[in-house]
Amino acid sequence: MPVIQIITVINAPIQRCFDLSRSIDLHMVSTKHTNERAIAGRTTGLIELNERVTWRAKHLGVWQNLSSLITEFNAPYFFVDEMVDGAFKSFRHEHHFKTQGQTTTMTDVFDFKSPFGIAGEIANTLFLTAYTRRLLQKRNAVIKEYAESDQWKALLT
Repeated sequence: MPVIQIITVINAPIQRCFDLSRSIDLHMVSTKHTNERAIAGRTTGLIELNERVTWRAKHLGVWQNLSSLITEFNAPYFFVDEMVDGAFKSFRHEHHFKTQGQTTTMTDVFDFKSPFGIAGEIANTLFLTAYTRRLLQKRNAVIKEYAESDQWKALLT
């Protein structure tokens, strides 16, 4: 079972980073290369505890739907989204935020299980873990870009 950890240091207040990280609208900006769209549940704004979102996107050449639920929430320090339906057997995505002076450290912990037993494990090794890591890094780069510029104002004010 792969676990991906990504640490991103952002020169912005913790609340701004936390809110951008749970923004449905910013998520769609960060995944525009996959044509990802929120199609059910919370489809715009800031997702909250016990809310669900269903995404439709093209990953690895295949259109997929994935639904996740916010299962834990402690603003502005931590939230978790977990897959309730989708291509993975399961996933848990923890979002941790910590303030250090004028910066915020955002740590993602993405723990997932692929379907299809040994074939899924081979896919993880060959490409799926690296693909998922790149998606998360791209997403975090967009959060950082928005948080450190005035772009955040279009989404949070």
